[in-house]
Amino acid sequence: MDGFSDLNLFALVARHRNLAAAARELGVTPPSISKRLAQLEQRLGVRLVNRTTRRLSLTAEGEIYLANGSRILDDLTELEQLVTSSRAEPTGLLRVNASFGFGRAHIAPAISRFSERFPSMKIQLHLTDRPVSLQEEGFDLGIRFGEVPDARINARLLLKNQRLVCAAPSYVKRHGAPAMPHDLTRHACLVLRENESAYGTWHFARGKKSETVKVDGPLSSNDGSAVLKWALDGRGIAVRSAWEISRHLQRGELVPLLADWALPNADIHAIYLERHRLSAKLRTFIDFLGDELQASVRSA
Repeated sequence: MDGFSDLNLFALVARHRNLAAAARELGVTPPSISKRLAQLEQRLGVRLVNRTTRRLSLTAEGEIYLANGSRILDDLTELEQLVTSSRAEPTGLLRVNASFGFGRAHIAPAISRFSERFPSMKIQLHLTDRPVSLQEEGFDLGIRFGEVPDARINARLLLKNQRLVCAAPSYVKRHGAPAMPHDLTRHACLVLRENESAYGTWHFARGKKSETVKVDGPLSSNDGSAVLKWALDGRGIAVRSAWEISRHLQRGELVPLLADWALPNADIHAIYLERHRLSAKLRTFIDFLGDELQASVRSA
């Protein structure tokens, strides 16, 4: 095997963390993948993966080989595009992770339009109910809300966004509107169980003043769409992102509450692991995605 074949094979195995899945993508048998991986480790003189019966994990040497090897593969792709005068037409595979609600509403339609414009690109969109590790799961790009806590992660702001407290007019008519955040303890709040955030804890700020409220109510879910539906039905007070409820606010189906209090930042970012610079395919996709999301806000 040549070095680039080794790199491509290892990148594929690292992305799937499973020999059978990597073999299916290549159209070969798992034993053949295992044999090639063993030959690569023998040639390098180090172990690159830890094998279990169901899943692989990368060793420290494997992480180094993957991180630096991925940049080499991207450089090779860009070189080939430059030589063939097709740099403006990115090629290759991108694996993208996003949340179910935002992914269905905005990322999937944007990918459809991207595919029409750049037919040489392959995009794999994987939707999850909570963020996953790009490195451990082999994703090139993730769509995230709020602050980016890990300084090792590169992030680009795609869209400014805020979270809003809201309820249906029918609920407000029956139960009144909270005047201060602590009034929420006397209301039926629709609680979303997501990520690793404290369940039912809402954080507010106004100027230098902050207030944390432990809310509760008869209905809760791990799905934001379900919470929104309950809010529209007048079942309680919810916290939702502006991108999701803007049209309902415009139609009067929901009304904003506690408008002079701010909730934690919910800006939408594209995050990626590459340390030094973006590959052509990733840069083109992020640019396109940012333009698409901005356009969707202007047309809303």
